[in-house]
Amino acid sequence: MDWRDTGILLTVRRHGETSAILEVFTETRGRHAGVLRGASSRKAASILQPGSELDVTWRARLEDHIGTFTAEPRRSRSAQAMADPLSLAGLNAVTALLAFTLPEREAHPGLYRASGLLLDALAMPRDFPFYYLRWEMMLLEEMGFGLDLTRCAVTGATDGLRYVSPRTGRAVTVEGAGAWADRLLPLPPALFGEGNRGDDEILTALGTTGHFLETRLSPALGDRRLPAARALFVERLRRRATRHDPEADPRAPGPR
Repeated sequence: MDWRDTGILLTVRRHGETSAILEVFTETRGRHAGVLRGASSRKAASILQPGSELDVTWRARLEDHIGTFTAEPRRSRSAQAMADPLSLAGLNAVTALLAFTLPEREAHPGLYRASGLLLDALAMPRDFPFYYLRWEMMLLEEMGFGLDLTRCAVTGATDGLRYVSPRTGRAVTVEGAGAWADRLLPLPPALFGEGNRGDDEILTALGTTGHFLETRLSPALGDRRLPAARALFVERLRRRATRHDPEADPRAPGPR
């Protein structure tokens, strides 16, 4: 049994004296694990950074065996991530959430392509949180817990949507919310892909998506706790918002 593909490195775990178990997210094979021999060498260590894009070949005697990898680097993203603490936290959040949520050996080609585009956007730290938010919404959708922001769950209206039901993930208008407004989650424009993309607005939106990650997705995966890397990314974004960071990278198209 063998195959070859390009993938995003998610995790590296030491295995024995000189080997490691890699988890790689590929377009056609999904999240797939394998043993890489000689992973402790200086040459291998330079390419075995989460978020790196690798050409991998997997071989095993039987399909259900863990198998072995050979890997060649295609693109490293560590340098651009290391240049900015928020970008580094974002890279770690993306790879940790993918490793946490993806079923083993199940293809998610759309999410794979979006994840690659998102990691490329690490070079734009000003806009990266907005692209990350859009990616997190896609992750919820891929896992079966997507938000329905098309119309009000109560009135059916398509305009004036201001809240999200914490139980169903459906949008609600001010009129539809009524006296229950304080029990609903906020629906900032960023969740529609609109708004000013400011850090405060992104933080509000991440509070809403985070609710569904914690109360819907996590229980479905055996009630495991979300990776701490996501909370660290949110905290670093909150620090930047508090500082009112004047950084102003030019806006450029990114992953949607």
